Amino acid sequence: MTGIIAGRFQLQTEVEDAIEELQRAGFAREAVSAFYVNPPGQHHTFPIGGDRAESPGAKESGKGVAAGAAAGAAAGLAAAPFLGPVGAVTGGLVGAHVGGLVGSLSQMKEQGDTGEHAEDVENAAPIRKAGMMVAVAVGEHDQEDRAINVLRSLGAADIERAQGTIENGDWRDFDPVSSPQLIEPSPDQSRPEQPYRRP
Repeated sequence: MTGIIAGRFQLQTEVEDAIEELQRAGFAREAVSAFYVNPPGQHHTFPIGGDRAESPGAKESGKGVAAGAAAGAAAGLAAAPFLGPVGAVTGGLVGAHVGGLVGSLSQMKEQGDTGEHAEDVENAAPIRKAGMMVAVAVGEHDQEDRAINVLRSLGAADIERAQGTIENGDWRDFDPVSSPQLIEPSPDQSRPEQPYRRP
């Protein structure tokens, strides 16, 4: 594994320009990978569809399901003289469903999420946006800076730093649902101090 710098483009012509400029900057063609990243939720990680086994925002719902099932079963047992033995089972099932919803909502409320600012929720993670990705394997620190400067000078969006393996132009271990480690420009500059120039 090695360091990787990647940026997102929207047009195929921009991707071709980026590959050409990275080669001019001294990167071998086999160290550069270009591919399309599908929109979130459409990476087909699971055979039945979707990218995750569970929603990142629903990680606390299991506690609510257990509490709701217990409360519902207790209510069903209390109603057993009137409803019969089916009351306890029905109460448990309804309680589990309601408890899951209440558990998720109460956890979100404790974290200060009113639904209007979902990005402030603690377990919300940045997602990788759809588009054409150009990635380059970098070794030393100066190569990393050079790659960032090239991608920035060409208008790449969401430039990120990662670890992985690029072989023969293929980023073999790329994970589309991993959270990107975005490289932010300095607050006082929108471009690098020394923009990349063709040799």
